[in-house]
Amino acid sequence: MAKTIKKHNVVVKTEYCKGCSLCIEFCKQNVLETSADLNKMGYNYAEALRSEECNGCMVCVLVCPDLVLEVYNE
Repeated sequence: MAKTIKKHNVVVKTEYCKGCSLCIEFCKQNVLETSADLNKMGYNYAEALRSEECNGCMVCVLVCPDLVLEVYNE
């Protein structure tokens, strides 16, 4: 029997992110990075550059003080 691998999609509400980088520091899969661009508030926001590496642990969601991250199963 073949083992199916669940895929997850990380969504960052970039306009509300204050760039604290807690999600980046705590992500064991290195899915998130700091953007080179600024949001409307003038912060370098977190962005999910490697969503395919996400294992769905949701640590990023738990450590985000501004609740700007969401993780979805595909």
